[in-house]
Amino acid sequence: MQGNGESQMIVDYDILRALPKVDLHCHLDGSLRVGTLIDLARRQKVPLPSENPTALKQVLSSPGKKRPLNDYLKAFDLTLSVLQREDALRQVAYELTEDAAGENVRYLEVRFSPILHTRDGLSTHRIMEAVLRGLKDGERDFNIRTGVIICGMRDINPAMSLSLAELAVTYKGAGVVGFDLAGQEENYPAKKHLEAFYLIRNNHVNCTAHAGEAYGPESIRQAVHYLNAHRIGHGTRLHEDGDLMNYVNDHRIPLEMCLTSNVDVGSVSDYKSHPLRYYYDFGIRVTINTDNRLISDTSLTREYQLAMEHLSLSLVDIKHIIIHGFKSAFLPIREKRDLLNKIMLELGFNPSPFRDYTIAPPS
Repeated sequence: MQGNGESQMIVDYDILRALPKVDLHCHLDGSLRVGTLIDLARRQKVPLPSENPTALKQVLSSPGKKRPLNDYLKAFDLTLSVLQREDALRQVAYELTEDAAGENVRYLEVRFSPILHTRDGLSTHRIMEAVLRGLKDGERDFNIRTGVIICGMRDINPAMSLSLAELAVTYKGAGVVGFDLAGQEENYPAKKHLEAFYLIRNNHVNCTAHAGEAYGPESIRQAVHYLNAHRIGHGTRLHEDGDLMNYVNDHRIPLEMCLTSNVDVGSVSDYKSHPLRYYYDFGIRVTINTDNRLISDTSLTREYQLAMEHLSLSLVDIKHIIIHGFKSAFLPIREKRDLLNKIMLELGFNPSPFRDYTIAPPS
């Protein structure tokens, strides 16, 4: 099998782990450590199906189970049950930076919906402060940069999405880098949340939206044309509408792809059927991300390894996709340019002398 530019091979996990990486689609409440979940449940006296790490992970994690998205999302009931206190939120945010930095993730965008952490009376502002404090402590200790994406939810009252959008505007420049629309796609169209995204765009906040994961290209169409999303979360079914695919490509709208979770929820039948390689060859700006480290039992390094193993991507292809990720980060252009130029040098590329993002041939 051939990749773009070199023979296909299964690259050693440690080689992939050492590459500088970016994770743009990572859910806080789906990425805590199983040991931390057990510890928090004991401290808070929250019942769990099991306190055995292996058994609990089998309950939570879904690789190979191919459960529908609404069943996949039920696993979050367990993780959210222990994430209703400030100390717990701060701890899992901190540990997530440590886990990401441990595989050389240089920039991490963490997304969550504060409204899901208010069961015990915490205000959304206290929730935000706890998560931001954990991330900032992690930045200090693990040499990683982070940003927060606040999620509106498709299956809640659109007025609540508007309230969450207001929260994102409040914390713009103070840790929040974007706004998202997450949750069950089918029967919950994005266009019902227009007011929230109007507020976001009117205040010059970056935005993304889950679309085309468990529903067809119409979901992506609404995210692009109703919400004016700057990125698309997943987008696995984009290929079903060639005209829309051309539009996404022409406008350089990145796709936040997550191979394992896409297989888990049945968006694709298996890894070899995943459209990431097709989109990449077509020229679309694809990125590879974790989605949920715990629920999908994965890491960013593993996602890249799976892409190489099943989609005939070469190491050069992987490096180009890493560059796609840094190009697509919700960072100010000057900061992104400086970070990208540094990463390109580490990956063996020559930064463009014209200060754009054209990739020169490897040196």
